[in-house]
Amino acid sequence: MDSDEDDEVQEQTHIAPAPAVENEAEVFSGLRAHFPLSFGRQEPQKAPLEAIHSVTRRPDAGGKLQTKTTSLQDRFVKTGTYTHKNSTQNNVERPLRVHGPLPMGSTEPLKPPEIPVPFPPIETPADDAHEIEIGPPRPPPAASLDSTDDEDGDTEGDDGEDGDEEIYRVPMSNEIILKGHTKVVSTVAVDPTGTRVLSGSYDYSVRMYDFQGMDARLQSFRQFEPFEGHQVRALSWSPTADRFLCVTGSAQAKIYDRDGLTLGEFLRGDMYIRDLKNTKGHISGLTGGEWHPKEKQTILTSSEDGSLRVWDVNDFKSQTQVIKPKLARPGRVAVTACTWGLDGKCMAGGLGNGSVQIWNIKSGWGSRPDIYIERAHKDGEDVSGLKFASDGFTLFSRSLDETLKVWDLRSTKTAVKVFSDLPNLYQQTNVALSPDENLILTGTSVEKGGSVGGILHLFDRRRLELVRKIGVSSQSVVCCLWHKRLNQILATTGDKKEGGTHILYDPALSERGALVCVGRAPRKKSVEDFEARPVIHHPHALPLFRDEPSRKRQREKARSDPIKSKRPDLPVTGPGHGGRVGSTKGSLLTQYLLKEGGLIKETWMEEDPREAILKYADVAAKDPKFIAPAYAQTQPKTIFASSDSDEEEKK
Repeated sequence: MDSDEDDEVQEQTHIAPAPAVENEAEVFSGLRAHFPLSFGRQEPQKAPLEAIHSVTRRPDAGGKLQTKTTSLQDRFVKTGTYTHKNSTQNNVERPLRVHGPLPMGSTEPLKPPEIPVPFPPIETPADDAHEIEIGPPRPPPAASLDSTDDEDGDTEGDDGEDGDEEIYRVPMSNEIILKGHTKVVSTVAVDPTGTRVLSGSYDYSVRMYDFQGMDARLQSFRQFEPFEGHQVRALSWSPTADRFLCVTGSAQAKIYDRDGLTLGEFLRGDMYIRDLKNTKGHISGLTGGEWHPKEKQTILTSSEDGSLRVWDVNDFKSQTQVIKPKLARPGRVAVTACTWGLDGKCMAGGLGNGSVQIWNIKSGWGSRPDIYIERAHKDGEDVSGLKFASDGFTLFSRSLDETLKVWDLRSTKTAVKVFSDLPNLYQQTNVALSPDENLILTGTSVEKGGSVGGILHLFDRRRLELVRKIGVSSQSVVCCLWHKRLNQILATTGDKKEGGTHILYDPALSERGALVCVGRAPRKKSVEDFEARPVIHHPHALPLFRDEPSRKRQREKARSDPIKSKRPDLPVTGPGHGGRVGSTKGSLLTQYLLKEGGLIKETWMEEDPREAILKYADVAAKDPKFIAPAYAQTQPKTIFASSDSDEEEKK
């Protein structure tokens, strides 16, 4: 009985097997239809931001700087250990987390501490105090600006590298280079939004870079040549960033739109008119130019003809104002540099004789300068750069006499400060300011036979002393600027063989710009990227510059050549030539061999022509055919002289 009951229980609890699926592919395809097409795809793994910026890190950033700016993650999240005293387990080590936004490059969001008990203060030795700082370093208090105590108790001046990095926070830990020019890059300009960069060079070309569309290859998206055979000397964006000014070595400046398309060029003046105010434009090469900082239709240009001109971009046929600088002696002196004031209420010009002149824009203003610094720099040395401060009474001037001078426009008898030993070999070497105007920037050139490369010098504006030297390149540093919105430093370098634009930045201090393009991988090439190059045919070129013929023409020429085509010889239908036997008048191979062997002799080559004609004299007399029958009655009898050889034989 028990066995029967067990069998019944087993039969009741037995589950019938599920029917086998005949076609599993149909089931999966049906399930797949309910999911998006991207379901199941694995996204490509992106390199962490720290690894990307480690590639662009400057080798000369310094040990102290590297210990402070270790990584982006460490600037926001610092993992440490603490001991929770109130916990039941003593000496429990837990990770220390910091509240704040999600750091760049981090995949883990910040969380609040797991234990709601307030943390005790972390006791750390004084030596490692700088390693637990969270966030960017803060400037020291005002009392410590003059001197700081180091570990040994000695006082260290605030011109040390450690103090300078904390006070000024110079973005110089990483660097990228925009290449492409074949000669020195003389000028650079970044639009106010910080998205597009322009670079002009002595190779007569302008290159345009876009941070938003540029990948890690750092290639320009457009290149053009404003004037053939003229160096690019100045570039300037409009305040609205929709157009830019291009100044070259020609007498005509050009205006381009944001994409590099020409909008117009200003008129050239008449070189035969002595008074420059009566001409409608410059008559000599331009040396500089700048867009008005507030008005989007006004620009300023300077020229080698000794004048400055204010233009309206809506009218390219004539200028609105002509300025003739003041000169000690009559003549023409080139204006080598020009600039606007911060609000556009004044302008300054530097001359080739070393003087600096300033004009205030007001009603009825003319060529007479309001401020005239006659001997601002050495006579005969061009003023290469001018820069106004935002306070309105401070001016910085750079010259080819290897000096940088600071001027107080309220008293211009002597310069406030003169920085010397700054080699300068280029007329486009400028002077720039940091966004907070606490630092003065300028570059130096590489002297012939010198061992020191191009250096970017940073001076403190308030203390008027050198703060730091940044070795940018082994080539000369010409133009530099510190963009306010990006917080990045751009410096142009180069020589007679190549040139580039160096961009210095810090992943924690800078924004966009170089940070965007460095982490973008190049796009893979596809079939749609194919572009056929245009072919230009010039058949009348010299043989040295003539292009090779097409393949079709080469084949036709080779086919007509019997040696290249290996064509068999055609039969000779006429008399033989070129060593070949002819096929007419029975000229067979046997006859040819007999003649060559001497069995058949041809006497016509050895016969006298006169005797050959006389053989047919009797035949012609008996049977005249052509002219002789018409004159048979009147024609005298022909008498031929007898042969001398016959008479000799008779004798």
